[in-house]
Amino acid sequence: MPSPQIRPLDLADDATARAVHRIAREAYAVEADLIGFDGIPALHESLAQMRAQPLHWVGAFSREGEPAGFLAWEEVPDGGIGIDRLCVAPAFFRRGVASGLLRHALAELFPGRPVEVATGAANAPAVRLYESFGFVRGADFSPAPGLTMASFSRPTAARPPGRGTRPATS
Repeated sequence: MPSPQIRPLDLADDATARAVHRIAREAYAVEADLIGFDGIPALHESLAQMRAQPLHWVGAFSREGEPAGFLAWEEVPDGGIGIDRLCVAPAFFRRGVASGLLRHALAELFPGRPVEVATGAANAPAVRLYESFGFVRGADFSPAPGLTMASFSRPTAARPPGRGTRPATS
């Protein structure tokens, strides 16, 4: 897939909200399998619960206009950003959608601001993605029995996001 078209999402629009909710359920079902934990809160939230989240939303679309993924974030009191969710429709896995969303967000939506995110520690594709964009892994934590999360932060001095960046290996 060529670079996805990225634009803000308005979850007040019913069709947009339903598409985002469908993508989230599909993506979180895959993550639940990867990490061996099906209690991911966003996997079980209703459309109304998702819409009620105090988040900013941006979506990625195929050339044909099909929703391919989304990123949602919140601004935190210290001036940083907390990425709440980054989801890609399984039909668009491994086509650069998550990278495109993250690259756009870091460069255009919140450049120069510290960013934090967490993902299932066993979600290797997500862990690789965040590390490739200069996020530093912090302490793992367990918010529920059977679930280990990996925390990541990207300070303001992190290298600019780009294609083909990889973390250093030892």
